[in-house]
Formats: sequence, structure tokens, C-alpha cells
Amino acid sequence: MEIAIGSDHAGVQLKKEIIEILAGEGYNTIDCGAYDEKAVDYPDIAENVATQVLQKNILGILICGTGIGIAIAANKIPGIRAALCQDLFSARLAREHNDANILTIGARITGSGLAGEIIKTFLKTNFAAGRHQGRVEKITMLENKYRERV
Repeated sequence: MEIAIGSDHAGVQLKKEIIEILAGEGYNTIDCGAYDEKAVDYPDIAENVATQVLQKNILGILICGTGIGIAIAANKIPGIRAALCQDLFSARLAREHNDANILTIGARITGSGLAGEIIKTFLKTNFAAGRHQGRVEKITMLENKYRERV
């Protein structure tokens, strides 16, 4: 299974560690940047990962200093449901209830050990659908409604 992954300069080191963790779990990663600690703009990385997620119908991981800015940027792209998760419970429910397709993590907040467990939980959890399906569909309706206003 492929996973798109990207980080800004603040998350480069954690991204490298996560790529190793994912390889150990049998995942292939599509590295969407950044590749060193030279300053980059996180919206560009969010767009790179989101494009892969949408085109290939895969899951993605985004990392910045807090995970907040990169989540906001990714969520501006129709079809993306990016969730900032700092614990296993949130990671499970982001997939199970919200059908999140991108996980965001804060490199300055979450260490690599916990990040690895959060990612494993996120990737191994499926969308439960059922009563949650209608809510996710309403998110898509909101995207479409406000896209038309632009």
C-alpha cells in the first residue's frame, strides 16, 4: 500500500523517521517534500500530498511544527479531510467516524515513538460508515456549496 507523506522544514527529521517506520510495516511512501531543513511554505507541501491522495485514492501524512497550519492548508482542498491527531484515540476516530484521508502531526509536539503509534492506528482503522456516512457527505456538500460561491 502507498502512503503520501510530506513535511515542511520543521518536520523533515520526523518525516525521515516515519518513512522508516512505514517501510518496516510494509508501506511504500511517496515523499512529497521537503527534503532538507531549508525553509519552505507548508501550504505547498499540503497541496503536494493532497494531490497524491486524491489522484491515487490513498492516505496521506503531513507534518509541520504543530500540525495545525498544514492541516488548515490541506483542508482547503476539496475532497481532503485532514485531521490533526496527537493521541491514538483521535487517530482511530479520525478514520472511523470522519473518514479522514490525511493525518497531520506536529513535529514539535509529538515524538517519533508516539507518532509511529498514531500513524499505525490511523492507517489500520477503516471508516465505519453507518451513522457517520451522512455527516461525511454533509462535509462534501459544504465544500461544493462554498466552492460555487468563489
